[in-house]
Amino acid sequence: MEIDPSPGTSSGELMALTYSGLPKIDENNTIDSKTPKERILEILDQLESHVEKLRREASQLEEDRDNLLSSLDSVRNADMIIELADNDRDDVNRYAERIMSRCLTVEVKILTQRDQMQEEALHQVNHLIDGLVMCVKSDPQSAKAKCASFMNACSSNVVHGITDKKFESALLGCTVDDQKRVKKRLQGLLNYFDKLNVTSIQ
Repeated sequence: MEIDPSPGTSSGELMALTYSGLPKIDENNTIDSKTPKERILEILDQLESHVEKLRREASQLEEDRDNLLSSLDSVRNADMIIELADNDRDDVNRYAERIMSRCLTVEVKILTQRDQMQEEALHQVNHLIDGLVMCVKSDPQSAKAKCASFMNACSSNVVHGITDKKFESALLGCTVDDQKRVKKRLQGLLNYFDKLNVTSIQ
């Protein structure tokens, strides 16, 4: 439903209502002892904190979306689906497909500014992780050990196992945002390995 502005409401007033929670410059303030530059810088500092908050919230939304897609994929590949009758299985698959299609309509994009060296470092990190993923099916135990050594490189406190120094060196060349994303990706892979182990025990 669209809400039309009430008669007599100017566009300037609408902007003030929309962004009432954000700092703004009061051109008529003659009491403030700060210089114009100090007042502007103070407002820019506040706006910067709002931008960082927006990036954090967008990053959380991106993670929530990925988790939803992962959960949907797990449901679609669950053993219980195979046990269903053909008609029931078709109904369930259509339902899951509809939810997944709906989830895919949500796009969250956060750009990370990188220099040339950071781009190369991220490329190297992704190349090492991709090589790890390629080994999951052929040698899951070795892949899990390698994943754990990569994860140790993301943490200052190594609980057990070794740290892959080559991976650590590449990771340190990445931006802080990329380091956080890499750590989350590796944690997701470790969780996947844990699920594989549980399946094999059952």
